[in-house]
Amino acid sequence: MPYKIISKNGIAREYQAVPDACRLKNGDIVVVYYDGDNHVTYPNQEYPNAGRICLIRSKDEGRSWSTPVVIYDDVNDNRDPHINQMSDGTLVLSFFSLKFEVSGSHILKGEEPSYNQEQITKYGNNPDLLHEQQPENSKKKVRPTGKIKWKSIGPYVLKSYNNGKTWQEEAKLITTSTPDWNCSAKVREMPDGSWLLPVYHSEPSKKAAWGGVIPSYDKGKTWGKVVSIGEAANLVLAAETDVLLLNNETLFATLRGDRSIVNMHYALSNDLGKRWSPVKDMGFVGHSPSLTRLKNGKILLSYRGFYDSIGYYTGLQISHDNAKTWQGPYLIDNTPGAYPSTVELMDGSLLAIYYEEGKGSSIRALRFKLPDIEDGKSFTGPKKLETLPLDSEPSGRKASPN
Repeated sequence: MPYKIISKNGIAREYQAVPDACRLKNGDIVVVYYDGDNHVTYPNQEYPNAGRICLIRSKDEGRSWSTPVVIYDDVNDNRDPHINQMSDGTLVLSFFSLKFEVSGSHILKGEEPSYNQEQITKYGNNPDLLHEQQPENSKKKVRPTGKIKWKSIGPYVLKSYNNGKTWQEEAKLITTSTPDWNCSAKVREMPDGSWLLPVYHSEPSKKAAWGGVIPSYDKGKTWGKVVSIGEAANLVLAAETDVLLLNNETLFATLRGDRSIVNMHYALSNDLGKRWSPVKDMGFVGHSPSLTRLKNGKILLSYRGFYDSIGYYTGLQISHDNAKTWQGPYLIDNTPGAYPSTVELMDGSLLAIYYEEGKGSSIRALRFKLPDIEDGKSFTGPKKLETLPLDSEPSGRKASPN
């Protein structure tokens, strides 16, 4: 297989998911991810603190990886971790958590959908993917709810000042985001020194969801109010906003669509996130978007894609013109887990970090070659990338940090 599993050593639990990668100034590549027993880890005797956040590190361009270490594990289900290094060297982790109501009165009886073994093996208890499957015990497509009620809290940020060797003991809850804003993206630093955390919000009463950003002007000590993105569209832009700087003041935001129904959308800001344009359709289905600018100026958009003939897959789009148009889709992997991120290696090849879904899920690393420009070609389906061996030693100068 062209990919390498990088999360199953040492203290690893049964299930790892939702990773994010970052190149550090010292050349290391670090990956953070969720570690538990399923898509949601409910408190139990073995894991009383539910899911946790772990970190692994590569010092040789992804060829080998350290044993996982736990960097955050409180009484809640800590999840969707993302990581970035600021210009002053501070490493910033962003995530949110699920807080459980463990009273016996909240146990749901007769309301859980029953899925067959093939569905469970492929999708675990991931509600986004199972929602489109037909439960065996229902004529309707039903979202699994789990045996214990929970509510989401966050976003949180946690800092390290020594390249991730040690971390603050307590994560900081961004209270200006309440109620009900979560995050699934890394904190981005702007040219003026401000930080932006992309966030998202769902409103079931309106059958809509949209994105936003939370600014900080003092390196994460305090945070301003959420600036929403796409609320007026009245669409289910369900989660996982990410942003990328296009030039000194213009920001590009991409927002996840609703499963295989609503396409991914985008918006622009000409004042570093203070105001945003109306959202526009990007022309393809996408979840969990992650943006990376390469040294040559091209932009990678890695995401969970959907195509009728193969269902969900781990995909890639490429922009050669500063996010005006996109070339793709490309197929990173057939696995539907996704939540991919990409790192440029020192020889110009690329490293994709993503996860598989289902029982025994783990984090995968795959090295590939950047495709050539294919002007005027229409892809009839996801096109396979040219993969490269991870064990061969890249040559050339070190890449700049992401």
